[in-house]
Amino acid sequence: MPALEMAQETGKLIAWLKNEGETVSKGEPLLEIETDKAVMEIESPGDGVLGGVKAQAGAEVPVGQTIAWILAPGEALPTEQVHVQTGRHQEAQVAQSAAARAVPAPVETVAAKVSPKARRLAKEHGVDLSQVRGSGPGSEILASDIMAAEQTQTAKPSPQVARHAEPFSAVARLMAERTTQSWTTVPHFFVVRDLDATALNAFRERVKAAEGAGGAGVTHTDLLVALVARVLAKHPRVNSSWTGDAIRANNDINIALAIAVEDGVVAPVVANADKLTLRQVAAQRRDLSERARDGKLRPTDLSHGTFTISNLGMFNADAFSAIITPPQAAILAVGRIADRVVAIDGKPAVRPMVTLTLSSDHRVIDGARAARFLDDLAQAAANPGKWLE
Repeated sequence: MPALEMAQETGKLIAWLKNEGETVSKGEPLLEIETDKAVMEIESPGDGVLGGVKAQAGAEVPVGQTIAWILAPGEALPTEQVHVQTGRHQEAQVAQSAAARAVPAPVETVAAKVSPKARRLAKEHGVDLSQVRGSGPGSEILASDIMAAEQTQTAKPSPQVARHAEPFSAVARLMAERTTQSWTTVPHFFVVRDLDATALNAFRERVKAAEGAGGAGVTHTDLLVALVARVLAKHPRVNSSWTGDAIRANNDINIALAIAVEDGVVAPVVANADKLTLRQVAAQRRDLSERARDGKLRPTDLSHGTFTISNLGMFNADAFSAIITPPQAAILAVGRIADRVVAIDGKPAVRPMVTLTLSSDHRVIDGARAARFLDDLAQAAANPGKWLE
């Protein structure tokens, strides 16, 4: 089981893309693994034949544990996997195993297989631990198992509904679990700011004109990523993370971008965005977007985000509130730019306006900090050339 993230302890095997006994080539997609952030397609590390598969779809496996071998043609499995047992020793072991299966596990054993967080959530949501099947190592009951059980208890569909229910893909299921966990455990609050996009539009047109007909084009999302990253440098608390009992200041400013894919949402990261030029931001955003929609994101693309931007302007959403991605402390929701009548010097005028909604973790950010961040972002958007040229 590969380690795809810094703090990863286990990985969930979603599917083998090759059958046991099939020939595989180095770099060929071999299996799909689910981590805390996404479902990853893992390539074969070498040429050979897939053999000795020890873990099947759905298994939660500790990082570093062998799940299969890639063998040379004709090569046998390692001898440590061949256990020859004969005579009374084998019979005694079989009898002992049968007896163990016949005796129910004591309550203390079941209790020991529940994570502290899962136990707290079970108490808060009235979930009977004896009815929950654990998905962690050694069948340990995790917080995600409690949330799934709570949803099942409170929303049992009728048989007719269940027959027509659309099955969740691995990506959609992971998104559902993560957003449920965030919404039920993170104290969200929201600050809204309407922003005049006149200067943003003008600056974007000027950049496009400078690029000429052959340019790939800079989007409003690119402008926001570059501006937000620079404003975050003035507001390090908004770029911080909640560790469970303390606030961690992040040294880097890595902007995650929520991107809609066929069966859910992924959030690849533009790393060190505050140090990139606008064109570098645009190039990285295009590359990440294309690979996200093609299902070709790498583990590193989804790691170490410190702040997220979710832009639904291209879908004509006027405004919305987004759910924070822990351990990040904030996410910025961006609506569409549309003409509105606003008061300018006491008189009505038409301006291109956009609504920004900052969702914040109140354990890390208070209302004043959130408001000051949005105010500085509005000032930056009013004069983007000062910040980006």
